Amino acid sequence: MSKKITFIGAGSFGFTRGLVRDLLTFDAFRDAEIALMDIDDERLAFAKAGVERILEAGGYPAKLTVTKDRREALEGADGVSITILQGGPQVFRTDIEIPKKYGVDINVGDTRGPSGIFRSLRTIPEMLDIAKTISEVCPKAVVLNYTNPMAMLCSAMQKVYPELSVTGLCHSVQGTAAMLAKWIGAPNNEITYFCAGINHQAFYLKYEWNGQDAYPLIRQAITEREEVYNEEQVRNEMYLHLDYYVTESSGHNSEYNAWFRKRPDLIEKYCTHGTGWNPGHYAYILGEYMKRQDDWRELIKRELEKPVNLNRGHEYAASIFNAIFGDNTTFEFNGNVPNFGLIDNLPTGCCVEVPTFATQRGLDAVHVGPLPAQLAVLNNISARCEELAVEGAIEGDARKVFHAVLFDPLTMAVCSMQETADMTNEMLAANAQYLPHFKKLTV
Repeated sequence: MSKKITFIGAGSFGFTRGLVRDLLTFDAFRDAEIALMDIDDERLAFAKAGVERILEAGGYPAKLTVTKDRREALEGADGVSITILQGGPQVFRTDIEIPKKYGVDINVGDTRGPSGIFRSLRTIPEMLDIAKTISEVCPKAVVLNYTNPMAMLCSAMQKVYPELSVTGLCHSVQGTAAMLAKWIGAPNNEITYFCAGINHQAFYLKYEWNGQDAYPLIRQAITEREEVYNEEQVRNEMYLHLDYYVTESSGHNSEYNAWFRKRPDLIEKYCTHGTGWNPGHYAYILGEYMKRQDDWRELIKRELEKPVNLNRGHEYAASIFNAIFGDNTTFEFNGNVPNFGLIDNLPTGCCVEVPTFATQRGLDAVHVGPLPAQLAVLNNISARCEELAVEGAIEGDARKVFHAVLFDPLTMAVCSMQETADMTNEMLAANAQYLPHFKKLTV
């Protein structure tokens, strides 16, 4: 019996095209119904064109449905992928530029801290609307979220609609594992690891090459090879002092703690000279958004002129759907799930990123036990701030939002309590159109 897989936010061209391509490489989905939904006509048309080229090149008998009607797209879906973006570059600018006025220097701003919290405030209402529709028309669907801020969005859906099967996917776990393997000269297929924590700040509690601890080789590469150290300056410093390697880029992780961005000299030393894809300088991703405002159409058109690549990529969504609905081959990945008996020394119910198995039963997360104490301290602060922000977003409570921002490590390092309140009020005002359910827009 053919399956239906729905893509909400299908106008995210790169993600949609890649995930559909991956899905169709599995026999179980060659004749699936692929439903693309977006609210932007132009982006949806590009996504349609990209998927049609895949269907034609692969000779797939799959059915393609394209609609702006979310309910129609979700009706009877077996699997759902979410890749939405709420707001545009002008509101993203306020996420970055308002904190900078108060000394909070942001590199990306899509995960946590004041910038990530306000992105979550804009996005959570939309995610809950999507989850509501899923609960009404396809309540047994497996829902995979790719949208940031991952932990806060997943937590909101999991709290309000606990009956749904929702997890979040991030490529930082497998991406970082491959980077470390490259540093020590190991083939990826000879590496095994056990990784847990919170999104963008999970740690490899074990990282082994052919069953042997590879951390000594990683430490040697970082300390003896300047080019390796410079590739990920922030993360390498974190490893050398915390003893475990963290997921996601140095630019991201420079925001999530108080060690790297609280003084100009530290920003100069750790956040401006790295050679990785995102070294950490101020407003890096905002700059990329602004560049794409004018040329995104031409970039997509050029992509549509290239030969179609039908080879499976490295994202996990298709393999998860295949394990559950296809050939029932068990698939392991790191998923973002509620912390009910998973990580013993993180808050109950917060969103954690842990090893998860996709099987014909659905999604089964693994009990990790306690994190090493130093990692738990760091994760606890962020997880508790995220939980406060989620509660504030759901309840429309500006005071809870303020408290979530107040205890953000980087904000605490550079702002007084009153400065944090002033900053939060300014950000609430800038986001007023997205927060109609808030009782008031001051803290």
